[in-house]
Amino acid sequence: MPNSRRGRPARVGVFAVGLAAYWPQFPGLKERLLGYLAEVERRIAGFGCELVRAGLVDTAQAARQAGEMFARQGVELLVCHTATYATSSQVLPIVQQTRAPVLVLNMQPVAALDYERTDTAEWLANCSACCVPEISNAFARSGIEFHVVSGMLFDDPVAWGQVEQWCRAATAASALRNSRIGFLGHTYPGMLDMYSDFTMVHGQLGAHVEVLEMCDLAKLVEAVSDREIEKKLAETRDIFELAENVAEEDLRWAAQVAVGLDRLVEEFDLQGLAYYYRGLDGNLYERLAAGMILGNSLLTARGIPASGEGDLKNCIAMFLMDRLGAGGSYTEFYAMDFRENFVLMGHDGPGHIAISDRRPILRSLGVYHGKRGYGVSVEFNVKTGPVTILGLTQTRDGRFKMIAAEGESLPGPILRIGNTNSRIRFALPPAEFVNRWCMEGPTHHCALGVGHRLAEIEKLAVLLGLPLARVAA
Repeated sequence: MPNSRRGRPARVGVFAVGLAAYWPQFPGLKERLLGYLAEVERRIAGFGCELVRAGLVDTAQAARQAGEMFARQGVELLVCHTATYATSSQVLPIVQQTRAPVLVLNMQPVAALDYERTDTAEWLANCSACCVPEISNAFARSGIEFHVVSGMLFDDPVAWGQVEQWCRAATAASALRNSRIGFLGHTYPGMLDMYSDFTMVHGQLGAHVEVLEMCDLAKLVEAVSDREIEKKLAETRDIFELAENVAEEDLRWAAQVAVGLDRLVEEFDLQGLAYYYRGLDGNLYERLAAGMILGNSLLTARGIPASGEGDLKNCIAMFLMDRLGAGGSYTEFYAMDFRENFVLMGHDGPGHIAISDRRPILRSLGVYHGKRGYGVSVEFNVKTGPVTILGLTQTRDGRFKMIAAEGESLPGPILRIGNTNSRIRFALPPAEFVNRWCMEGPTHHCALGVGHRLAEIEKLAVLLGLPLARVAA
């Protein structure tokens, strides 16, 4: 998949601060601090971010110049390393002009000072904590949201792990703001929780909603060649295990639609797709809607999440989970197991087959429950181990809100009904968990991804300016 489909990395403005008055007093100090900054830049670049460098800012005038440069470059996250003492007037102008979230790195180069042998110059080379309270006060009184990571510059996986989480979250937020999400057809009738205001998606999240017609897809599917179908069939057989009941006619139609979906994504430059259509009496649009599960599962595995039933908000949740590296499969609550204390979670339609630890199954269904048509459907479970679910909903006043919880995907039998489903145990007992989740006013779908991602989601919520409800013990 081209890199452009996933979006560019977050643009992070990086700078260090020091006090110009020190340089003539303590020869060599500035050079040491620049070495620290080089280490900060190296680490952040290693987290996949695009760096915008302002160097060592040591005067208020230099701060204004750095702020102007960051603003021109459109940075999405600011990282300030307090290399030594500096006045808050050397930091505040940068943040005020850039208007980006700011992360203050109080990263000390040594674990402790050699108190008997440390002179003033050596202390200044290690006093990263000195100006952090002052800077924090200036930010707080100026109404600027900020975050501090304290630790050691070298050999501190905990502190640098926090920085990496911020970088991952910034990249996910950037990808969403620059995304184009297709909306094909309409929302499943009567599912009031899923109705969305496209303008609010643009206004609050920055994503573009591209409204598509079924005839857009129909035109592309009809133009698919036999050679393209055979190629897609070969890809399908390589990825999926085919159940005994898979009809060749159903499989071939699903492959043809899958090629059409690939073309739809390319033609409209899509990074996600929310879709649903009923059709009538076996007409073309009904056949198209019924034939999309294979193609949309393949798209989701490529980082182009496809959310059925026209759930645009869940498509965005799936997108964010994918950009955090967790996957993000189209999911809802299926049942509660009070014997083994887990919640069975899954859905009919597409799944994120890249986050399973075994080959997904294609199974023919004569009936799509609650939907028209028939054809092949995907059956798989998310691999065992730590998982996270993320929901995106809207409040009474129309604001988007995130809901998240961490759990564990368990081994064991799943339903063999041609649906995705997984056994998920949360920290709370099943009944209490469902009660707590529902009290947050969720959409009934959520995105299920691998790994414990709550720390990253918390940072993502900050960067997107969204409230986050954590459902935990």
